Amino acid sequence: MSGTKKIKTALVSVFHKDGLDELLAKLNAEGVKFLSTGGTQKFIESLGYECQTVESVTTYPSILGGRVKTLHPKIFGGILGRRDNECDREQMGKYEIPEIDLVIVDLYPFEQTVASGASEADIIEKIDIGGISLIRAGAKNFNDVVIVPSKAEYGVLLDILNKKGAQTDIEDRRMFATRAFGVSSHYDTAIHNWFNS
Repeated sequence: MSGTKKIKTALVSVFHKDGLDELLAKLNAEGVKFLSTGGTQKFIESLGYECQTVESVTTYPSILGGRVKTLHPKIFGGILGRRDNECDREQMGKYEIPEIDLVIVDLYPFEQTVASGASEADIIEKIDIGGISLIRAGAKNFNDVVIVPSKAEYGVLLDILNKKGAQTDIEDRRMFATRAFGVSSHYDTAIHNWFNS
């Protein structure tokens, strides 16, 4: 496993935008390209930064009322592709899969929706699928990818960027992966508890 990796492309797909602007400013200053969907893409562009749409990569629009946006081989291949695996690299080239080095995700607020007394239909719609899948994919491929699984980690990444520029060590990426699986575990437990209640 190689140590230091440069962040060149970031996929940003968040529910809450607060606290994101400072991180985006630093990433932009470091020359990182942005890839995003819907409201997050509009937010990034409102700050004056260029942002490629996920749809332009996948050639599919957001469908099924927003239930399917990022779930596509060109996105997940870009996260899961092993940069030091010749076969993976060949397939990424063949299918025009872009390398995604950083994934910033903030899940739908499931627990808050339950606590608000929302209807079952509204609660079901706050079960995040794409976001949790992005978190797991980024964490699995921590050798090559930085995963920021919640806004609680924005400051952690910002500190690293301020110290090292747009690059991370394997220890940094493993730390983020550990936190990511913690977020995933907590989220799924909350959903399980609701179904079980």
